[in-house]
Amino acid sequence: MTFHAAENRYETMPYRRVGRSGLKLPAISLGLWHNFGDDKPFEVQRAILRRAFDLGVTHFDLANNYGPPDGSAEINFGRHFKSDFAAHRNELIISTKAGYRMWAGPYGEWGSRKNLLSSLDDSLGRMGLDHVDIFYSHRPDPETPMEETMGALDYAVRSGKALYAGISSYTPAQTLEAARLLKEMGTPLLIHQPSYSMLNRWTENGEPNLHETLETVGAGSIAFSPLAQGMLTDRYLNGVPADSRAAKEHFLSEHDLTEEKMARVRALNDIAATRGQSLAQMAIAWILRDQPRGAPVTSALVGASSVAQLENSIAAINNLAFSDQELRAIDEYAVESDINRWAQK
Repeated sequence: MTFHAAENRYETMPYRRVGRSGLKLPAISLGLWHNFGDDKPFEVQRAILRRAFDLGVTHFDLANNYGPPDGSAEINFGRHFKSDFAAHRNELIISTKAGYRMWAGPYGEWGSRKNLLSSLDDSLGRMGLDHVDIFYSHRPDPETPMEETMGALDYAVRSGKALYAGISSYTPAQTLEAARLLKEMGTPLLIHQPSYSMLNRWTENGEPNLHETLETVGAGSIAFSPLAQGMLTDRYLNGVPADSRAAKEHFLSEHDLTEEKMARVRALNDIAATRGQSLAQMAIAWILRDQPRGAPVTSALVGASSVAQLENSIAAINNLAFSDQELRAIDEYAVESDINRWAQK
């Protein structure tokens, strides 16, 4: 069936400027990390993407290794793009990343020029695109000189294969250095993609913290895993469902779901109820709040396994305001919970 986008798709979604750039992102973006590999029905994927766009989600975020298997999310997205979104290319922000292991041998991961630029070419081929809007270094490389990694991002932009450069999971100090190098090359750092949630608050730590650092360098941020791999939903309030991520040990373990942690989650769920929101909606809204130190998050990056889940997440935009009393109440329970799978060792 031919896709006809909703004419009112820009009427409700807030759009936020990315740092000091000219680009804006929707307050909520759609990540294709899960649910767009070959293990998910193609028509379900299509329904999620179409509904997202109809609700004002203009940003679709991918990476070379999203699947399973690796690369399949980009292949599937390319098929959806060709059939449904090619006519809307100028309305979309499409991003991809490289840095995690993608192929065998010494050049299949990390931050070398060889890996990043080869991977970008492969990603464009899988998606059927001539460029992406944002190309990320998916993780810092402890061995490759940062000049080489940032030089690859600069080349990606100068070659026209990407419009903007981004980084993910870099510390504040690494972010400062990456931004300095890119600025010297003439390609500003657009955005940082950190993990961040009420149970994973590393971005608020340090002097300066990541939010302050991004404000200093003029870059924006898009937070991934704002629902703490599903802990900040009603999924685990009464146990571990057999078909859940925790039961399958997929970036969340039953060992993570201690009674102490779940007691805090249930308390946060009670606070959400007083706001007329689901726990997931409050968790997303909290991500987008004004930061006490530094720049606020530009966009919250959510996943969705169904249209209903997508709609529930996007409904967070209906109540983004927090009182000081609510923030104090949340802070009592929103504490570090040792779930950051992307922390540097």
